[in-house]
Amino acid sequence: MKLYVRNMVCIRCKMIVKQELKKLSLHFVVVELGEIEILGNISPAQLEELDVALLKYGLELMDNKKSILIEKIKKVIVELIHYADEQQKINFSDYLSGKLNHNYTYLANLFSDTVGINIEHYIIMHKIERVKELLVYDELSLTEISYKLHYSSVAHLSNQFKKITGLTPSHFKKLKVYRKGIVNLE
Repeated sequence: MKLYVRNMVCIRCKMIVKQELKKLSLHFVVVELGEIEILGNISPAQLEELDVALLKYGLELMDNKKSILIEKIKKVIVELIHYADEQQKINFSDYLSGKLNHNYTYLANLFSDTVGINIEHYIIMHKIERVKELLVYDELSLTEISYKLHYSSVAHLSNQFKKITGLTPSHFKKLKVYRKGIVNLE
């Protein structure tokens, strides 16, 4: 039996879901971002128990087909931006359409009507979150980050970063250094 979970977008979420399934003695085949596959059937009482347990962590079981599709859109975007080893230079609209077997216009309209922002803005927000992670890790230069996330230039990345965060990437990086106490402010 397949179940869909709202707000399940990270590895920690997967660990929490697995933990709660074990507590309820529910045997699972797969726990992926936004999806659980349980061995056999689950009673309405068990389903309710699982939902209550997950709500404590901000996760929620879904049964509405449109909500499930919205979460699948989010999952595809998050996986592509945050978890893909090597990001491919692709057209996101074609990629989403192909991955979810729906017309992109339908997906885009459903997403913006439901979430309140368009898919492109959602992608940009996640790309900027990924840039922030990479800046904090301090393993790649801004040029390398720009290339890795397929920005047309460092300037384009910097402009988008400032538009979303209010800071330049270099200022953001300096704040990280200040927070760590590496720089003496006196």
